[in-house]
Amino acid sequence: MLDKLWLVPLLPLAGFLILVVSQGKLDRRWVPWIGAGAVGLAAVLAGVIGYQFLTGSQPAYRLPLWSWVRVADFTAGFGLYLDALSLNMMLVVSGVGFLIHLYSAGFMADDPGYGRFFAYMNLFVAAMLTLVLADNLVLLYLGWEGVGLCSYLLIGFWYDNPQNGAAARKAFLMTRAGDTAFIVGLFLLFAQLGSLDIQTLLQQAGSTWPSGSELPVLASALLLGGALGKSAQLPLQTWLPDAMAGPTPVSALIHAATMVTAGVYLIARLHGLFELAPEVLHAVAVIGAVTLLMAGCTALTQRDIKRILAYSTISQIGYMFLALGVGAYGAAIFHLTTHAFFKALLFLAAGAVIHSYHHEHDIFRMGGLRERLPVAFWTFLIGSAALTALPFTSGYYSKHEILSAAAAAPGGLWLWGAGTLGALLTGLYIFRLVFVAFFGPTNLRGSEQLGFSMTAPLVVLGALAIFGGLFPMPLSPALPSLRPAELPTGLEWVTELAPFLGIALAVAFYLTHTWSAEQLVRTDWGSALQRYWASGWGLDWLYGLLLIQPFRWLAEANRADVLDDLYQGVAAASRFGHRALAATQNGRLRWYAAGLASGALLAIALGILS
Repeated sequence: MLDKLWLVPLLPLAGFLILVVSQGKLDRRWVPWIGAGAVGLAAVLAGVIGYQFLTGSQPAYRLPLWSWVRVADFTAGFGLYLDALSLNMMLVVSGVGFLIHLYSAGFMADDPGYGRFFAYMNLFVAAMLTLVLADNLVLLYLGWEGVGLCSYLLIGFWYDNPQNGAAARKAFLMTRAGDTAFIVGLFLLFAQLGSLDIQTLLQQAGSTWPSGSELPVLASALLLGGALGKSAQLPLQTWLPDAMAGPTPVSALIHAATMVTAGVYLIARLHGLFELAPEVLHAVAVIGAVTLLMAGCTALTQRDIKRILAYSTISQIGYMFLALGVGAYGAAIFHLTTHAFFKALLFLAAGAVIHSYHHEHDIFRMGGLRERLPVAFWTFLIGSAALTALPFTSGYYSKHEILSAAAAAPGGLWLWGAGTLGALLTGLYIFRLVFVAFFGPTNLRGSEQLGFSMTAPLVVLGALAIFGGLFPMPLSPALPSLRPAELPTGLEWVTELAPFLGIALAVAFYLTHTWSAEQLVRTDWGSALQRYWASGWGLDWLYGLLLIQPFRWLAEANRADVLDDLYQGVAAASRFGHRALAATQNGRLRWYAAGLASGALLAIALGILS
């Protein structure tokens, strides 16, 4: 079955093509069967291929399909590469992607763009599968740009609202900034190493470049720029909260199975190159630690249920970057996997709340939902427990591995401290949401009408959020196998207790109201801090000041377009020359003869003088 690997990305691509070609002609009831069915078949096939691969003896399987580009010394083909890392990603993308598609069949049932929605979603999954299975960086970049395009289409899916279009453009442009650095890095790698085949490139880099030399540092930094854009890490993270403008299943797909995990996968796949640039690898850890704290603080100040989860994703991706930066690549991918389970669950449970409350997003306008929305409540509670890394949940095992690896890294004690403080903040902000929305006083009335297509994915993801951390995918030899680090007893206790302390603070502030969050916000310093965190630490304002406003000023100053004046000048000069030459054609033979004689005399004079 390994030779059928090409069908895994092809099936959702075929679903996309069928839905696009049949727009307006296909019976509406067949749309989810094609859209969800294509991804479901891909997930089943991925499972069969994965079983055969894991029970076999080969560490990797390469499937060349056909040549794509061949120019001089540059070649790039359509070829797939399956090892433990790409298998893990393939199973996550296709499996979680199918559950989100199944949920979408109910959530989007009344939307007039039903077929268009599933077409975009299928293309999204196909692009992500191409990205994780590619055996060369050119094909990987094709999938990379594909998920960028699909994110633009899906974030702005409800394009009749100008704010949605603005959010889609913001996501597209901010990720393009990172993608530009990425493709410059590819040019550098090919110019220096002569290949963009991933395995060949890693071998060439290891044998050609000394560790810490300029070229691997520059190449790794450029690739890191691409990863920061796609994975929404500092300083390119501000697009992700605005991406909540898209339908809730889109948010689940972007945050759980596609898009934001691409940067984590890229660094893990090219870990051999990043290890030749220790400074860049340390920067990855620092960026992850700072981002997870900033996003956690901002999540505390949000009222929109989806924006809270969006900042949560930025924070959890920060944990993955922290793990990558300290060399715990397996822990990063393990957390990526468990995060896919509980974050998809949280978004889909939030979608059930939004669906039942007629698209209300403000948690302070909800309240009392645990009684009226039991399925949404219990699944959201399970997802919150896994996100907080409570014992016996999937998130506990993966986050514990990250914090242990951070503490064991050289000089990593402060990285461990940042991750532990982030765990406290996680418990505080997610249970703030739970207590306000599900335990608070009743405000709006709503009823849970989910149906099988929405309930089944919630139940399955709930089970994965609890038990998904018990059986991690063996990632060796695709990634270095590190022996799990043992935390000192004191640090172990702090790590274990931090999430519970966050929950205890949430109980005191938002459940029992022993302490008043409103009184803190009313103080001068509390109000200023709340506004600063709520604004995303002022980064949108800073980018507006440094980039957007100067561009708008330049556009306004150049409203008449100076380049048009240049072209008009060229046209005016041409017209003047035409009139001057036309004036010589007056029909008088004497003028013609005089001109010929003058020209002949000038030619003779030039010949004599030269």
